[in-house]
Amino acid sequence: MSDWTEISGGITAPRGYQASGIVAGLKPSGAPDLALILSDVDAIAAGVFTTSQVRAACVDYCRQQLQARSSARAILCNAGQANAATGEQGWLDAVESSEVLAKALNIAPESVLLASTGVIGQRIKMDALKAAIPQLVAQASESGGEAASRAIITTDLVTKSIALETTFGDRPVRIGGISKGSGMIHPNMATMLGFVTCDAAVSPPLWQEMLSRATNRSFNQITVDGDTSTNDTLIALANGQSRTPAITGKGPEADQLEAMLTAVCEHLAKAIARDGEGATCLIEVQVSGAPDEPDARQVAKTIVGSSLVKSAIFGHDPNWGRIAAAAGRAGVNFKQEDLRIQLGEFVLMEKGQPLPFDRAAASQYLTQASAGEYLKSDTVLIQVKLGNGSGVGKAWGCDLSYDYVKINAEYTT
Repeated sequence: MSDWTEISGGITAPRGYQASGIVAGLKPSGAPDLALILSDVDAIAAGVFTTSQVRAACVDYCRQQLQARSSARAILCNAGQANAATGEQGWLDAVESSEVLAKALNIAPESVLLASTGVIGQRIKMDALKAAIPQLVAQASESGGEAASRAIITTDLVTKSIALETTFGDRPVRIGGISKGSGMIHPNMATMLGFVTCDAAVSPPLWQEMLSRATNRSFNQITVDGDTSTNDTLIALANGQSRTPAITGKGPEADQLEAMLTAVCEHLAKAIARDGEGATCLIEVQVSGAPDEPDARQVAKTIVGSSLVKSAIFGHDPNWGRIAAAAGRAGVNFKQEDLRIQLGEFVLMEKGQPLPFDRAAASQYLTQASAGEYLKSDTVLIQVKLGNGSGVGKAWGCDLSYDYVKINAEYTT
């Protein structure tokens, strides 16, 4: 049983945060496309970013800012243009964006962090962005979390938001988060775009360590299509407004805060995987018996990322051979005779050998998952046991449908 409860409010549920999201004219569709997350005071800032060698200007900008200082007041996110592969002018646009927002908020430009999402190779529509900043700032409020979550999405079908609360002593501590992502999902860092707020006081090195570990167990364990984005950004702020004692090292409260941070990240990661372009179901792969946790996570992500596994699930085909093959090529040592595979309640393989099972019933299980309600009864569960090791890990993805190809074939045309 967890030591926290889910609450309303999303990104602005923690004390001392405001947010807003507006239509700035950056998207041709006229949908909301500019978001602001604002802390009332300087907040400890941590970030994890794409490992791609082709990076958006906002990624390099944030890395530079966080290397120079470990605090921030504001996050500005635009949707519509990725501002990746835009050269020196793209960098200048990022810098100007921070300066314009900083002036409107009367804070230092160094206190602004940036994120962008949209079409690669397109610069931000700076005239529209600059004209919209006054409205964006004026609409920032403690109830603006949902508007911000709507303004950061692109091909997403739904917004993704959560907030959790625990207590340290007799005082509540809260973490909230929003994210976006639907395609080009195969993080090797964080997620497409994710923002987390917290009102605890945490030392900068510890907050960064917590975020990195939480990322490895959540966002780094999802895949939709095997493509890592140029813009992957996860930023977490902790502003200390809960007025609880600062957490500076190991201990029960540090463990509790990290567990809650991981839960927030896992919820957002699973929501991204379920909202994969064209997806009809969420796939969760649980691996046990591996030599260690990283090995278990590697096998789980390899299985959930297999195009053959994803296609079989879309076709309601309980093809255990594809699961076994993916596990075998994951780069983790295990004995074939120890392999066990279970799909839902159906055990398909035991001790490295296939078992007789009700194929029609197993296919029906996959069919029912595809028809399930969003994030409720639509999860296909695959459990794999490799041996008797202590390593356990999870990964999440989605099936590969005809619609995925259609969506991405027509993305820029």
